[in-house]
Amino acid sequence: MTTKAAVLRHATDSHPFAESSPLRVEEVTLDGPGPGEVLVRITAAGLCHSDLSVVNGDRPRPLPMVLGHEAAGVVEEVGAGVTEVAVGDRVVCSYVPSCGTCAECAGGHPVRCADAQAANREARLVSGRRPFRDATGAELHHHLGVSAFSELTVLSPRSLVPVPDEVPLDVAAVFGCAVLTGAGAVLNTAQVRPGEPVAVIGLGGVGISAVMAAALAGAHPVIAVDTVESKLASAKEVGATHGVLAGQSAADEIRDLTGGGVAAAIEAAGHPAALATAYAATKVGGRVVVAGLPHPKHTIDVPIAALVGEEKAILGSYMGSSVPRRDLPRLFDLYAAGLLRADALVTANHVPLDDINTALDRLHDGTEVRQIITPNG
Repeated sequence: MTTKAAVLRHATDSHPFAESSPLRVEEVTLDGPGPGEVLVRITAAGLCHSDLSVVNGDRPRPLPMVLGHEAAGVVEEVGAGVTEVAVGDRVVCSYVPSCGTCAECAGGHPVRCADAQAANREARLVSGRRPFRDATGAELHHHLGVSAFSELTVLSPRSLVPVPDEVPLDVAAVFGCAVLTGAGAVLNTAQVRPGEPVAVIGLGGVGISAVMAAALAGAHPVIAVDTVESKLASAKEVGATHGVLAGQSAADEIRDLTGGGVAAAIEAAGHPAALATAYAATKVGGRVVVAGLPHPKHTIDVPIAALVGEEKAILGSYMGSSVPRRDLPRLFDLYAAGLLRADALVTANHVPLDDINTALDRLHDGTEVRQIITPNG
């Protein structure tokens, strides 16, 4: 079958992207689902900073590649042996197709699944296939088991979680990455308790989701930090009690607001300066949760004596330390009950696939939180 897809052939940081056009919308060939695979028609795909990091080369991936990892859609066809989903099911995509049986999965840490990590690193499905091909017949790499910037895609059923009817698919899409990562960083990794002061540094989709989760957990105060003042206002609309502009004095302001620092600081910007602020703003005995993905070469300088003497903990949080098949239904229920305003993340909806490079410019400029690409119009 054929499908329109956004293909990245060469990483570039040449701006504006609307002119350099790193993502080319091409008509490509997609093999149907093999055994243990599922064909999904993508209804909505969120444009995430992790996508931008592949485009600009910060997160090197095998190329050429059909990009996109945060999405929701409808099952069109299932391969032999698939029982987890059926044709017509509304589903959200998870970019870690955990096996459920390895030591990490069985131990409650499916985001560390070795099978899934190997498949994602090699830009293939867990079955070993790469079902996309370009007009010349050359194989195209798969992005995190999803490749959502396409009208149709093939995934493992291990990457899919059903979406209840109460949740629109254009909202469900952001649950697969932004909400799961941000809320999970607060609820699973930091394990925030009622009354604890929390700071969230970086107010993209992950950061705004973390703000909402902190408010839901009963944290107080909830301090939002970003370089863009309008994002501070947006964070206050979904649960932040205070907004602080990022800069050299941000950590001092947070310590002043809390009488010594926060119990948990969530770094969601993927930048060393943001992590330095998070660490400095955390009180003795507090937790620093690192949820943002920076360039692989970035490092931090932490005074070891203070780390020991102050008993601070620095915790990595990949995909919010989540168990998608456990956590996503809970988060969907909170949304349906009006307690988790995930739709507030969507600042630009129904962006055509042909406009994806312009959308990349808006993401790079920081003017949008989540833009929803609609490959099927």
